[in-house]
Amino acid sequence: MPLIIPVLGAILLLILMIIWFKFDTFLSFIIVSILLGFACGLDTAAISQSLQTGIGNTLGSLVMILGFGAMLGKLVADSGAAQQITQSMIKLFGINNIQWAMAFAGLLVGIPMFYTAGFVVVVPLIFAAGITTRLPLLYIGIPMIAALSTAHGFLPPHPSPTAIAAQLNADIGKTLVYGLLIAIPTITLAGPMFGKTLKKIQVNPSGNLLNIQLRPAIELPPLGISLATGLMPLILLAVTTLIKPYLPAGSIWATVNEFIGEPNLAMLISLLVAIYFLGIRRGQSTSQVMKVLEESIKSIAPVLLIIAGSGVFMQVMKDGGVNQYLATLLVDLPIPPLVLGWMIAAIIRVCIGSATVAGLTTVGILGPLIVNSGASPELMVLSIGAGSLMFSHVNDGGFWLFKEYFNLSIKQTFKTWTVMETTVSIVGLICVLIMNIFIK
Repeated sequence: MPLIIPVLGAILLLILMIIWFKFDTFLSFIIVSILLGFACGLDTAAISQSLQTGIGNTLGSLVMILGFGAMLGKLVADSGAAQQITQSMIKLFGINNIQWAMAFAGLLVGIPMFYTAGFVVVVPLIFAAGITTRLPLLYIGIPMIAALSTAHGFLPPHPSPTAIAAQLNADIGKTLVYGLLIAIPTITLAGPMFGKTLKKIQVNPSGNLLNIQLRPAIELPPLGISLATGLMPLILLAVTTLIKPYLPAGSIWATVNEFIGEPNLAMLISLLVAIYFLGIRRGQSTSQVMKVLEESIKSIAPVLLIIAGSGVFMQVMKDGGVNQYLATLLVDLPIPPLVLGWMIAAIIRVCIGSATVAGLTTVGILGPLIVNSGASPELMVLSIGAGSLMFSHVNDGGFWLFKEYFNLSIKQTFKTWTVMETTVSIVGLICVLIMNIFIK
């Protein structure tokens, strides 16, 4: 039996279990992986080994960076640093340029914070800015949400790009630098430019959501500390990546640079800095700060399980010879690898709804082809990330989160949220292809 048949059957079953039967995503991955293993001729012992190897190999390189990232994001949110950044950007840019202020603030807040947490934090800030300026909420809100979404799809330490980079052995620092360069035009088009077309859409959030509780200015950390702590991972990874070629090999400076630029250690250093400046220095006891960090871990448990499940799926395809078989089928297609990665991720995203699942499943399918194609692994991370954001609709939790918070109809949500996400996806791919011309 051609292996393409069980693969397509496995993906279809995965979609049905998650979307139609409402099964837990992790459980769905495990069940589908076991069935795929038997279909590929693996025995029980081999499938059991694939389950263990898949979970271990996938989470082994991600637990620390994702855990530290969640802790840092929680500190940035709870301390008021995110509020300080947003309000300061509005003051700096002025009311006439408020769209750009919101987009810039959204990117700064979105880098350390996972998407859902970032969304919940920035929406009250959007509402507060709308009440203060009396400007349409979507006009000022879409730029900020577009920036959050772009960071979620393209920039480590967010789960999907970090996990994809680990699977492709892509350099995290380079991925972050390239992702930032791509983020600028992507956010510009999907945020302020698209937001200008939404002035006439009336938004009337529920009374409960308009009951905004913002911290008084005296309780907020200074802007410098807010920016430095929130952006510390970006600063460390970007700077160490940029200066690495200029340091003498084997020198003490090269060794220090390598130490600071290791992603897990960079996140740890950033977290320790935030613990002090956003917690202990502001009067909190160590036990209080540690309690905040414990709560942050709970928020990423579902994400870690999804990533673990996708790792099992990838490992079963590898052990069953599926990905090598698919690579031989796809290698002769007249489609560049970067476009193929985007296209497959986009198809899975539209079917399943989860950007993380779409990205990691795509890596499992295209793994050997990507390695043998000669394509930049960092650009492949960004291409797949862009595809994983394509056409968000009713099977995506982000669709409903946006709809309910802004109290929109389903039709309005398609015209706003879905168009924004699709714009991020398409513009992201175009930017990746342009960048590929210059870094070859």
